[in-house]
Amino acid sequence: MTTSELHGVFPYLVTPIDPSGRVKTDVLATLCGDLIKAGVHGLTPLGSTGEFAYLSNEQRTAVVKTTIEAARKRVPVIAGVAATATADAVAQAKSYQALGADGILAILESYFPLKDAQVEAYFRAIADAVDIPVVLYTNPQFQRSDLSLDTIARLATHPRIGYIKDASTNTGRLLSIMNRCPDMKVFSASAHIPAAVMLIGGVGWMAGPACVVPRQSVRLYDLCRAGRWDEAMKLQRRMWSVNEAFARFNLAACIKAGLQAQGYDVGEPVPPQPALGPDERKIVEKTLAELEDAATG
Repeated sequence: MTTSELHGVFPYLVTPIDPSGRVKTDVLATLCGDLIKAGVHGLTPLGSTGEFAYLSNEQRTAVVKTTIEAARKRVPVIAGVAATATADAVAQAKSYQALGADGILAILESYFPLKDAQVEAYFRAIADAVDIPVVLYTNPQFQRSDLSLDTIARLATHPRIGYIKDASTNTGRLLSIMNRCPDMKVFSASAHIPAAVMLIGGVGWMAGPACVVPRQSVRLYDLCRAGRWDEAMKLQRRMWSVNEAFARFNLAACIKAGLQAQGYDVGEPVPPQPALGPDERKIVEKTLAELEDAATG
């Protein structure tokens, strides 16, 4: 896959970390390799599930570097860039491109609210600073300053901004983006129903749950691409139980608990985020166990 045609399943990787703050690079590398073997189409370190907001620049760099080295150019690595200051975001983007990232997932953190002009300038600055594709990321539930449709339409004219991952719960908004920006390719989030997004013209999804159900996610994507919608929706209905379970708790904690149950020593969420309690873990483990055979069709 070339970076000019990003599509498919891109798991938002967790950040395996020990209580001292050391990134468990060996665990992350193993996870990356296993996800690639499961058929995922790319990897996204430092998405929401990667707990980017809780990591130092040193930790973020270790995560991106490890992912790139583990991927060995077998699949694209789209590295998350997030900052409150534009200069910091630009520095991160340049650094990750220098490490070998194939694209940037651009995230805006803000303390004070921003107007559209400032939001647009932030994303343009990132795209101007690199020579690789930029995926816009918006999550109105957690971000103080969202990307308006007008701002997205203006950013879509930038030669390196050709994708958006929208984590709102408004599927109609995705269709509005597609209608207004026909060249902008849309990735679903776990807040949406991926098969429904594929039906209206999406190109895949970037989401944390794909870390723990990669084979099922790839199977769902393949069914959608083949237009086998009855089979796709049957699988989607089964997989939706993961989204329902994970929506009840901290997402990073759920993904990490699921990976621990699968044998990955990823550690707990970075404090002050809470880890799952025993009963909550049982819910996650039961949900994943029920999906174990869903990849075979």
